[in-house]
Amino acid sequence: MDRSLRSYCVATLSFVAVLAFAAVALAAAAHFLRADASGPDASGNLIVNFKIAGLGDTVTTTVTASAEATAVYACMNNGGNFPSDPRKQQVSGPVSSSGDFTAGKNGQITASLTLSPPPSTLDCPSGQHAVLASVVYTDDAVSEPNAGAQSISGTFSRVFFNI
Repeated sequence: MDRSLRSYCVATLSFVAVLAFAAVALAAAAHFLRADASGPDASGNLIVNFKIAGLGDTVTTTVTASAEATAVYACMNNGGNFPSDPRKQQVSGPVSSSGDFTAGKNGQITASLTLSPPPSTLDCPSGQHAVLASVVYTDDAVSEPNAGAQSISGTFSRVFFNI
């Protein structure tokens, strides 16, 4: 191989290596600018809001919100009242929600995900139906593969019915 061709190959490989390292460096710079939550809303859902930067232009990624949740369900009669000794069920466990988001030209994503209470298996007698009486979310976090995980401080709770 002549000297000019060898120099051209070395220069081309060097350029490709620089591009590869630049792509890795951009991905490594991903980070959360903000992560917070609001709610629970009237349906017991927790809204997790976030902003991620450093993703690179038009990069699509998966973001996941997660929490530990405890929900209390109770049997309410069709008149909107609870029997003196209502059937109740407490359900606890991890809840999560994921979505695919695409960064804009500035390499940022600003979006929200919704966490829902764990579902009930409460079986109510005839003339009654299960309602969500209260819900509590703890250990809230949001994560993205390149930005890692960001904890959200606080406990988020709502009581719908005192039973």
